[in-house]
Amino acid sequence: MDRATHTCVWSGHGDIGHQTLEVVAAMYGCRLPVSGMNLCGPYGWELSLMSDFFSLQVAHVKAEKDILKKIDFPFIVNLLGYCQDDKCVYLVLEYVSGGDFFGHLRTKDKLDEATARFYAAQIVLAFEYLHSLDIIYRDLKPENLLLDEKGDLKIADFGFAKKIDHRTFTLCGTPDYLAPEIILAKGHGKAVDWWTLGVLIYEMLAGVAPFADDDASATYQKILDGKIIFPRYFSRSAKDLIRKLLTADLTKRIGCLKDGVREIKHHPWFSNVKWDNVFHRKDKPPIKPKPLNSPSDTSNFDEFMIVPPMEHPFELSEEDQEVFADL
Repeated sequence: MDRATHTCVWSGHGDIGHQTLEVVAAMYGCRLPVSGMNLCGPYGWELSLMSDFFSLQVAHVKAEKDILKKIDFPFIVNLLGYCQDDKCVYLVLEYVSGGDFFGHLRTKDKLDEATARFYAAQIVLAFEYLHSLDIIYRDLKPENLLLDEKGDLKIADFGFAKKIDHRTFTLCGTPDYLAPEIILAKGHGKAVDWWTLGVLIYEMLAGVAPFADDDASATYQKILDGKIIFPRYFSRSAKDLIRKLLTADLTKRIGCLKDGVREIKHHPWFSNVKWDNVFHRKDKPPIKPKPLNSPSDTSNFDEFMIVPPMEHPFELSEEDQEVFADL
């Protein structure tokens, strides 16, 4: 089976030069399975080797791609296209040029409540949207958040996202952000995303996650103990919202109750937020990334690395490649 005959699936949101695609493919020793694309513009790349997929489960990459295909929301990175050859799978994502949120947070050490509230509100709407599609994200953390050129937020990296009917039991996420039900392997659902929002709000305001520890096991124990120590400068409404988000009992966790996300949006900490303005990005972002010198300028990121060329000491059988025929 000649994977090189397969065409690239493109969403039509933008353009990228075919020569650029060829350069990236050549770096990884892959043949580009598409020709004649006259496309231009900066894009993000997620490239994976098919050999890796057999150890990480073929279904995993299919699920991520299928989820990204369904998503179209202002505060989530868009999938622009995807393609593959006999050794690589390429996901082409929009380039979010304002830098990663983690870098901005570390530069400032911590954020004031107005700034934290601005970005928390955008995440609330993103989670509301994902949950309406029965998708849980499961990996919220500053490292997975990007800022666009204006300073609005975009959620990236959907490797742990999953479409669910009820509960799932996969242990995944970042230790500081794991909900108790994930640690205890009780099965989890949309509620885990609201837990992670509570952790993120705390980290934005304090500069450190509420249950952080150098040892992962100690972090898990702190999460299960549920004791939250607040800095003195936290407002009463911020502490109240964080406590309600970081509630182990799912029957009491805000966002999971009868009124769902409305209870979060109507919480006093968000009392001055006009949610329609948030969705339409009418409010001026509190963090302003440096202006770009060119569309492909990466100076807002701490470091821009191109992964060195990889060896490909493997050959996929025709049967193995057939698994990817409907990717």
